[in-house]
Amino acid sequence: MASIKERLEEDIRNAMRARNQGRLDTLRFLKSQIQLVEKNTLRELDDAGVTDVVAKQVKDRRESIQMFGDGGRADLVATEEASLAVLQEYMPEQLGADAIAALARQAIADVGASGPGDRGKVMGRIMPQVRGKADGSQVNAIVSRLLEPATG
Repeated sequence: MASIKERLEEDIRNAMRARNQGRLDTLRFLKSQIQLVEKNTLRELDDAGVTDVVAKQVKDRRESIQMFGDGGRADLVATEEASLAVLQEYMPEQLGADAIAALARQAIADVGASGPGDRGKVMGRIMPQVRGKADGSQVNAIVSRLLEPATG
């Protein structure tokens, strides 16, 4: 099985052959971000490290889409959404809310969390398990909801 970086190289070549400029620009930018992290850390990234870089780019695109949408820039929203779609091809399959909730319940039990004040302990336990497979803000929302005192 090819590494993510090998797949990225192949996809860049295919985008050049197909003259798909938008896809090519996104893939080249991703490659440059991976190389930047490698240069800064002085080590070659494995697939997990590359996935972290991709996840950051996905998060950045989502934030850009939100800001451009708020600013009424539909043209830029469309560009960012196209980039986001390309980047998501490199992300592992994303966990659904039910799967995140199950992991959160297990983490809550593991750390003995009893209320909202223990959210940090729970997040510290669950985030390594879901890295790259779930959006941190979604995980945080689910954990917060599960830690809320029962209203009766």
